[in-house]
Amino acid sequence: MSPSLYWWAKETHKGTPVVVKMENPNNWSMVELESPSEDDFLYSNDGVSKGGRNRNAKQLTWVILLKAHKAAGCLTSIGAAFLSLAAIVRRRVVAGKTDSTDKSSGENLTVKSRFYSCIKALLWLSLVLLGFEIVAYFKGWHFEASDLQLQHLYTLASGFAVKDVFDLLYSKWVLVRVEYLAPPLQFLANVCILLFLVQSLDRLILCLGCFWIKLRKIKPVPKTGTSDLESGDGDAYFPMVLVQIPMCNEKEVYQQSIGAVCGLDWPKDRLLIQVLDDSDDPTTQMLIRDEVNQWHQSGVNIIYRHRVIREGYKAGNLKSAMNCSYVKDYEFVAIFDADFQPNPDFLKQTVPHFKDNQELGLVQARWSFVNKDENLLTRLQLINLAFHFEVEQQVNGIFLNFFGFNGTAGVWRIKALEESGGWLERTTVEDMDIAVRAHLHGWKFIFLNDVECQCELPESYEAYRKQQHRWHSGPMQLFRLCFPAIIKAKIKLWKKANLMFLFFLLRKLILPFYSFTLFCIILPMTMFIPEASLPSWVVCYIPATMSFLNILPAPKSFPFIVPYLLFENTMSVTKFNAMISGLFQLGSAYEWVVTKKTGRSSEGDLVSLVEKSPPPQRGISEPNLEELKEEIAQKVHKAKKKKHNRIYTKELALAFLLLTAAVRSLLSAQGVHFYFLLFQGISFLLVGFDLIGEQVV
Repeated sequence: MSPSLYWWAKETHKGTPVVVKMENPNNWSMVELESPSEDDFLYSNDGVSKGGRNRNAKQLTWVILLKAHKAAGCLTSIGAAFLSLAAIVRRRVVAGKTDSTDKSSGENLTVKSRFYSCIKALLWLSLVLLGFEIVAYFKGWHFEASDLQLQHLYTLASGFAVKDVFDLLYSKWVLVRVEYLAPPLQFLANVCILLFLVQSLDRLILCLGCFWIKLRKIKPVPKTGTSDLESGDGDAYFPMVLVQIPMCNEKEVYQQSIGAVCGLDWPKDRLLIQVLDDSDDPTTQMLIRDEVNQWHQSGVNIIYRHRVIREGYKAGNLKSAMNCSYVKDYEFVAIFDADFQPNPDFLKQTVPHFKDNQELGLVQARWSFVNKDENLLTRLQLINLAFHFEVEQQVNGIFLNFFGFNGTAGVWRIKALEESGGWLERTTVEDMDIAVRAHLHGWKFIFLNDVECQCELPESYEAYRKQQHRWHSGPMQLFRLCFPAIIKAKIKLWKKANLMFLFFLLRKLILPFYSFTLFCIILPMTMFIPEASLPSWVVCYIPATMSFLNILPAPKSFPFIVPYLLFENTMSVTKFNAMISGLFQLGSAYEWVVTKKTGRSSEGDLVSLVEKSPPPQRGISEPNLEELKEEIAQKVHKAKKKKHNRIYTKELALAFLLLTAAVRSLLSAQGVHFYFLLFQGISFLLVGFDLIGEQVV
């Protein structure tokens, strides 16, 4: 028996029927009927109920129209988004606010101008070469992958192939490329590829170490825990702890930090809080001083310190505080930056690790972020920092007992600080400086991945860019200063090798060098000098694999893996510039720019301090808090009016360079390279117009 020609009517008539009512394209509705009756499944001998085919055809027509209406609406939304984007770009071009007009960028303007001039020269050269190549292409000079053989190129460029003056010029250009330009470019490309593979191997080993830690459930465990002193337990461990909160003109976040630290669960007679205010704004000084006085009146052992002569930035502030006579009575010091909010049990989770472990100098906690989902920029930062803490810090802490101090959310043994020389103002990375010197003196470090301290991520690209410049110029400056001490240090040879080649050279110098040179300079140049080439696995597969490994500690960020890869290459411009500044002692390496905070996490805390705090602690300050809230709100509102997005010239120049190279790659039919250059160029374009991060209307 042959199957029915209307099998689809029997098989697909399932589920709840839907009636679509559409009076016009802008006024439609969908009504869901009750479950189908038996009559809906009764068909005549030919397999279709009477009139059923017409009804199905009409419903199908209306559904198609509905889908078309939704598609049209989607296209309209995309078009509106592009128009809005174009309007924003136009406003920023008209405003003319560029990074060259930013006096507080922390970068030497002369160096920045030279760097920009070099990129701009490459851009103009690429535009000239692109025009030259397009003309050659239409005159019959087609180069495929099979043509890029030396013997074949010599044949193409020989006198027999020359027809006119242009052909003569182009043939000479091909010979110059083959004999003089391609060999050194290919050599440099091979060197960068080798560095890239070494760095990728290092990252893979770190990931395997993290996997082993998770598999074996390895974690630092204190030899004994704390217990309540009132219980009379003789094993109670509550040493004298000094807590320092360095800050500078951070009126948006000072209140939440001071409030969180004052809430630490530790005996009051064994805890002293120092608020180290380096602010030069009188209003900010008054607000912070009043906040400290209110907590002091409520019974908290807290003092306010302000330096008249602000030398040495944060390192000078901490050094000055450690010179106080009463510091000798304390055994440990905990440090929290102005936007950090430790949990009440922070000291109880960190300090017990020091007991019966006299070689331990530092216990570092992990950061968590209150605004990690604020915008695309904060989401991308989360990927980097999650990998840094989950993988780099944890693996180095477990297997090497050494890592870079993060500058905050850590507890130091004061003896370790003193034996290592204390805080020095010689670099902008005083935290890494003291960590390296303590390691050279034999002190061990512990990283606690399960102890978190909340803080805030930079929400604007301008603030993030300045932060990254400081973080990447300081290590190179420190490496120059510490190199003799590392050589002379009385530590094991493998520790010296780890410190020099892995900690400094590979992760602080080689990474920004090859990332910028390989993907922003060499790759576009190989499009104009195709005799030198980069394999597809270097351009696509290994970077994708490394991005996949980086994103593993933050699995919720997997949808952002492509933007993350492109953005990291985009940031290589800033990191490379900073690395050069630090390595060669340029002026910008010594500039400290405080990362701007929005205080977004403190908005709810201000209300909670007024409404939820116990009366004995904060009752006397309720009226003043309301006044402070109003004053802070007014100042934040005024500050937002002064803020504006900038145009970043280096990023824009590189965007046009990469897009020009992408057009050139089409002439050589290099598919993977074209897509990489296209999307990387668009990424630079978005960053250049400051379209990532906080948008100031």
